Amino acid sequence: MENRIQSWITTVSLSRPTLGDNTADADRLVIKLKKQLRTNQIDIDLLLLKKLPDILRSCNYSVNCILFKNYEHWILTGITSPNDPSLITGMAVDLGTTRVVIRLIDLVSGDFLFESSFDNPQIPIGPDILTRIHYADTLQGLEELNHLIIRKLNTEISAICQSCKIRTENIYLMAVAGNTAMTHLFMGIKPNFMIREPYIPVVNTPDTMETEKLGIHINPSGRAFVFPNVGSYFGGDLVAGILYSQIYQKEETAILVDVGTNAEVVIGNNNWLIACAGAAGPALESGVAEMGMMAAPGAIDKVTIDPETLTVTAHTIDNAPPIGICGSGVIDLAAQLFLSGVVDIRGKLNPSIAGSHVKKTDNGLVFIVTPAKESGTQTDLIINQADLDSLSRSKAAMYTILETISASVGINLSELATFYVAGTFGSFINPRSAISIGMLPDLPLEKYVALGNSSLGGASMLLSDRSAMDEILKIKDRITYMELNVNQDFMNRFSAAKFFPHTDPSLFPSVKIHSGNQAKPV
Repeated sequence: MENRIQSWITTVSLSRPTLGDNTADADRLVIKLKKQLRTNQIDIDLLLLKKLPDILRSCNYSVNCILFKNYEHWILTGITSPNDPSLITGMAVDLGTTRVVIRLIDLVSGDFLFESSFDNPQIPIGPDILTRIHYADTLQGLEELNHLIIRKLNTEISAICQSCKIRTENIYLMAVAGNTAMTHLFMGIKPNFMIREPYIPVVNTPDTMETEKLGIHINPSGRAFVFPNVGSYFGGDLVAGILYSQIYQKEETAILVDVGTNAEVVIGNNNWLIACAGAAGPALESGVAEMGMMAAPGAIDKVTIDPETLTVTAHTIDNAPPIGICGSGVIDLAAQLFLSGVVDIRGKLNPSIAGSHVKKTDNGLVFIVTPAKESGTQTDLIINQADLDSLSRSKAAMYTILETISASVGINLSELATFYVAGTFGSFINPRSAISIGMLPDLPLEKYVALGNSSLGGASMLLSDRSAMDEILKIKDRITYMELNVNQDFMNRFSAAKFFPHTDPSLFPSVKIHSGNQAKPV
């Protein structure tokens, strides 16, 4: 992408019509825009066309044109006077299964004006995508799921406009990035066949749509671009992440991982991109532990254990009394238990080492992370063997996805120039802890780069720089998708990866396994 930012707003000065030049207003404007934008086709929204003659004359035929684009041609969505002080904005949306984040962007400067987030309102119907897809197959189910997300988005947009002292009409463009199922529900399109052979979505490239038809309350002529997906399990959120990371422009091979509902992975460089997705997300969305919770005040997010006394030091979000543990805390805890010998290479609790920190319950052995007297729930916060077994499977799936996709292109994980980690996983996970249990490859820590919310970042890039639209299509066409469900190599590797850190310790040289199933960092 060019370093020079290309705004979606173009200033046009037209000659006034005369008896000798009686070209129609719309034609006069389109001819000039085609020349400035070097394009063959520009569409004008009908609502805008109705206002066009009055706007041109009141502005003395010098106007700011707010444009958007689909893959084929340009769309004129708004016209304002160059002297109008009103903000011209767009809305970037990260349409997450669990959390939705929206960002208001100044289309003139590219500045971020406001950011807001909220729990996905579809969660009460089903916390996971599969439940929602099945619900969409019931009478009125799809309509209800669609209305829930559209209604909440409109409420949030209205609140943001009030905070920024602008009207909803000042928002002309939207860029929406989400997984394939979420974008289908956003558009009110049936996602049902994504989970049935041969597992195909209704559409991979939704393109640009009228926001009014979607039910989104912004400018009546507004347009929304929904990022394309590569299939049922590799969505537009990852395409946005690839755009944001710029992995597709780099000469050296790198990898990008985004862990949410699924672990979605892409490896490649400026010549090729290989992608895959698999179920490894629960460990990082708090779904692996009985005391698991989303990141919120009181959630344990960091853990250390004294190797001699086994005293647990748990840090919580906002330093509130601990009431549960979030994804990064689970990974930290597992690593610390393993490194102190409380958990052996099979991921099993070792009561002979743990002593009084482990107790027997009706449901088996548990390790007390925070005793009742110190917890915000007034009960022991514990991790049990079932939690650890679930984590072993999740971390094995994560590592096996990475190992399989790199092996498919003949690259060893150690050869990667950069390891990009996106989303909550990238923002909060401690790579050293993930390496210690064999969830991430044993690379130098400086190779790990946290991207934060790359889905929102990519959507924001599209609104800030119009050249991103062409890049998105290039990215989509360059991706080769690898199906893991029928990959025998994946299944063989998975069994070996369920051990801590792995059945092949040479893959993790910085984690030394000692006798007694104890491990200490080298």
